[in-house]
Amino acid sequence: MLLVICSQAWALGLADLTDKDASGGLKEALVQGAGKAVGQLGADGGFLNNPKVKIGLPDSIAPLEAGLRAMGRGKDLDALIDNMNRAAEQAVPKAKGLLVDAVKKMSVEDAKKILSGGDDAATQYFRDKTAAQLTESFLPTVRETTGKLALAEQYNKLAGKAGAFGLGKGDDLKIENYVTRKALDGLYLMIAEEEKAIRKDPVGAAGNLARKAFGALGQ
Repeated sequence: MLLVICSQAWALGLADLTDKDASGGLKEALVQGAGKAVGQLGADGGFLNNPKVKIGLPDSIAPLEAGLRAMGRGKDLDALIDNMNRAAEQAVPKAKGLLVDAVKKMSVEDAKKILSGGDDAATQYFRDKTAAQLTESFLPTVRETTGKLALAEQYNKLAGKAGAFGLGKGDDLKIENYVTRKALDGLYLMIAEEEKAIRKDPVGAAGNLARKAFGALGQ
């Protein structure tokens, strides 16, 4: 495991590492994991072709889907779903710089908390440090992409009506806010998967410092 440590492992393995080595190794692995997650999601079909992160119709609209398809609007709905996923795909590359910056600003204390934390400690660190900035960064790209589709405006109208009946909530009543939220959820999910992979095989983490730090955990 990358970061699940019992007291004995910490004493025997990490005791031989300096704080600089331990935090440096963690940072190397996190930069690698975050970069891989961004690369996967930012590729062609990164959201649309991945069932784990594919963005579907929101709960406020989903109950209306069958009726709309029965009315011959199936192609429009499919285009909307495709457009939402493409918008997320185009927005995600903006995340890399902010994620790397969050790693650079990580203190030794932050690193120790992540190393001794739960299975998603690093992912939660990223979410805490970057979610607000990424939301602000993603919105313009998502708004521009979804705004090119006529049905996007109809989505907002449908969501607004659904919201009036208590079927929708908060930011999801606007397509750009919904897609941005789902894009962030997908990004953090993929970062969590990378974190799990590093936990499972710490010695395989890229970089000499990463191997030194995480290899010690298995001692």
